Amino acid sequence: QVQLVESGGGSVQAGGSLRLSCAASGSTSSSNRMGWFRQAPGKEREGVATISSDGSYTYYADSVQGRFTISRDNSKASLYLQMNNLKPEDTAMYYCAAACDFGIIACLEQGRFSYWGQGTQVTVSS
Repeated sequence: QVQLVESGGGSVQAGGSLRLSCAASGSTSSSNRMGWFRQAPGKEREGVATISSDGSYTYYADSVQGRFTISRDNSKASLYLQMNNLKPEDTAMYYCAAACDFGIIACLEQGRFSYWGQGTQVTVSS
């Protein structure tokens, strides 16, 4: 069992930056692929970014490519999402996810992760 706790959300103006963190505990393993997802009110959950177990490979949704950066520190069992040039359409609850048995592209597109955090709210005002 893996527990995931997100932090770092908040309210910013358009063009601003935030850094989300996700702390993993329990039966963590550096072999897990991890990712970030988001869900806005009235919309379906969408994949934001995924990262391979060692951090060598990353994959991003087109909507955040070039603005967001996913990274991980396995020594700290932590996942991060640096978000720059934020836009109002980035407003959503952001969730950390761990343990996907597929490639990072499929993991992002299908969201087939075994463990999910409770989420942290990001609000971007224009």
